[in-house]
Amino acid sequence: MEFRTFNKIARLSRDMVITEKIDGTNGLIAIGENGEFQVGSRNKWLTDEQGNIQSDNAGFAKWAVANREELETLGVGFHYGEWWGQGIQRGYGLKEKRFSLFNVNKWNLLTAPTCCHVVPTLYTGMFDTQVCANVIEWLAMNGSVASPQFMKPEGIVIFHIAQGHLYKKTIEKDE
Repeated sequence: MEFRTFNKIARLSRDMVITEKIDGTNGLIAIGENGEFQVGSRNKWLTDEQGNIQSDNAGFAKWAVANREELETLGVGFHYGEWWGQGIQRGYGLKEKRFSLFNVNKWNLLTAPTCCHVVPTLYTGMFDTQVCANVIEWLAMNGSVASPQFMKPEGIVIFHIAQGHLYKKTIEKDE
């Protein structure tokens, strides 16, 4: 029998980052070492390696191909985000669609390509369930940070840094 090590257990009392959970559809921009450019949804490719559209996800593949040159500045890797806005889920009162990158440790509004947004960071600090509850309550009372004046945001995403895991908490139906 092959020996299996027991993974080290991460400490709960470590930093977390809370971002706004936007109600849209997941999008992926993948850039390969050899210039490959693929667009995906949460569970499948929407384009081939040259960026030719095979299927679409609420217009995300079409948008990505049209913005390919700028999106290639993201660099080699898998870049996940939320495709949201007009005609997608809650819509957020927008007249357009947006792509908001998830990785707030790498991207912000100054470093992301101009065709992209970044999910809003609502808290950075020590993990605490009361802080999570307070942020959810604040978001419910004040509305979306991603789309100001929209009063029905979905919730939050908590990234536990030491564990490297994401957790979501929604304002409604989270019991």
